[in-house]
Amino acid sequence: MVRDRDFRKLDPATQAELRRVAVRMVQVGKTRVEAAEAVGVNRHFVGRWVGAVDQSGEAALAGGRRGRRPGEQKALSSAQERRIRQLISDKCPDQLDLPFSLWTREAVGMLIGREAGVHLSRSTISSYLRGWHFTPQRPRKRATERREPEIRHWLEHDYPAIAKRAKAEGAEIHWGDETGLSNQANYGRSFAPRGKTPVIPRPATRFTCSMISTLTNLGTLRFLVFDGALNAVIFLSFMQRLVRGAPRKVFLIVDNLRVHRAKLATDWVRANSDRIEVFYLPPYAPEHNPEEFMHNDAKQALARRHIPKDKATLKSGLRSYMRGLQRRPAKIRAFFQAPSVRYAA
Repeated sequence: MVRDRDFRKLDPATQAELRRVAVRMVQVGKTRVEAAEAVGVNRHFVGRWVGAVDQSGEAALAGGRRGRRPGEQKALSSAQERRIRQLISDKCPDQLDLPFSLWTREAVGMLIGREAGVHLSRSTISSYLRGWHFTPQRPRKRATERREPEIRHWLEHDYPAIAKRAKAEGAEIHWGDETGLSNQANYGRSFAPRGKTPVIPRPATRFTCSMISTLTNLGTLRFLVFDGALNAVIFLSFMQRLVRGAPRKVFLIVDNLRVHRAKLATDWVRANSDRIEVFYLPPYAPEHNPEEFMHNDAKQALARRHIPKDKATLKSGLRSYMRGLQRRPAKIRAFFQAPSVRYAA
């Protein structure tokens, strides 16, 4: 009789073999008590094993996975998990009166404590986040002044009406925006030995240049590089050049920058309404303008080139890249494939 062996502490394969031994002993005429004493368990277990074999065959003796089954004895109920996931997805911590700006594990733990009344360890919070398929990501910035109803109306009504008119009138839709570049910007990453941060030599003096440009979903790109900030005179000059080079009427879509609504520019547009019309995106909705993706591409590309030593080199490099991009209509069309601007493709 086995007395000094704890059946529960045996590995699963050994347990399964002892179950088979006990069942075979009963099958050849031994009592359940004798079989139980032989393998070191209570006779009631032997009875269960015999019944399991009678019902499901010998495969039933293999046993199941040890430990808790998925979902068993979890700290949060399914309803609590759904609510917390929804709150993290829809809100920032400070919108929920939590003393954080980002959803860190500490912030998630505080939210769980407030919503469910339980305190979880950092590792448990990590397990929940993995189970919810939440990953650490760099957040995008979004203005608090943004008005979502206006943006929805633009996507669902305003732009479809503009596109319909453009098709009926044979006009070409140009998406316009401006950006600035600096020799101090660092947009990319560089491989280096672990623990040895790469160093990029560059002039200490900061110099910049600016650019206004438009693109179409047909692969057309126009641009103007200039110094300083955009003003009404530069904007007007760009529109005049745009119209001169356009084979048909231009529908120009820009954001709500004050310069775009300057009297000098709007008076000229009104006087040339047979050649150009200007439309305005909703305020604080840059992700719905394909120009944003083109500007990001240009900045990333220039960051991988030689560091400019002066403003002339910076401007020359920008012009060179933009002229090359003009010869790649397929790439320009690709800027319209991001989910937030696919409506304009």
